[in-house]
Amino acid sequence: MMDFEAARTKMVENQIRTTDVTSHSVLRAFYTVPREAFVPAKAKSLAYIDTDIEVAPGRYLMEASPLAKLLQLAAITRDHVVLEVGTGSGYASAVLSLLAGSVVSLEVDEALAAQAAETLSSLGYDNVAVVTGALEKGYADEAPYDLIFVNGAVEEVPAALLEQLREGGRLVAVVGYGNAAQAKVLVREQGVISEGAHFNASVKPLPGFRKTREFVF
Repeated sequence: MMDFEAARTKMVENQIRTTDVTSHSVLRAFYTVPREAFVPAKAKSLAYIDTDIEVAPGRYLMEASPLAKLLQLAAITRDHVVLEVGTGSGYASAVLSLLAGSVVSLEVDEALAAQAAETLSSLGYDNVAVVTGALEKGYADEAPYDLIFVNGAVEEVPAALLEQLREGGRLVAVVGYGNAAQAKVLVREQGVISEGAHFNASVKPLPGFRKTREFVF
């Protein structure tokens, strides 16, 4: 039987702390959430390796290091209402639940959403509400949000998501695909969006965020 607690500690020490993650709240959350509960049964022994883990066809649990760096960048506090775009298996939702006041987590795949909601509920992450819908449209019913966290790479950030930020709110996303992709923070101030790029991050893409191609005749 694998010692998941030892593996979790090792993940934080070797994969996360070594990549400039110093936020106590973020580190504590990664020490706490049982990653093995959020991967398919056949992949449990791989839960703590430093790579993305497929949780459904074409959908991945993000590698711990970039996820931790993105969450540190988000600077989440207990008074924040957060929208997570792309629940996946619910692992990032669980981490977010320990950082934020409340989390609305949006998933397009209904089977994944149901499974994630069940896992989160069984582990007592009660401040997360899993909802379903198109990821690129966000979830306007609960808007505005203090923070929108995009759990995967996107080709561009749609206006629909930015409109769901409250004044002073931030959106954190990896924009672009492959090694040239960048972790960006977009801030809404007086109705204007400003953006800053922070570090390169290669993470798996989320469905629904490809730019619409313009046809040239």
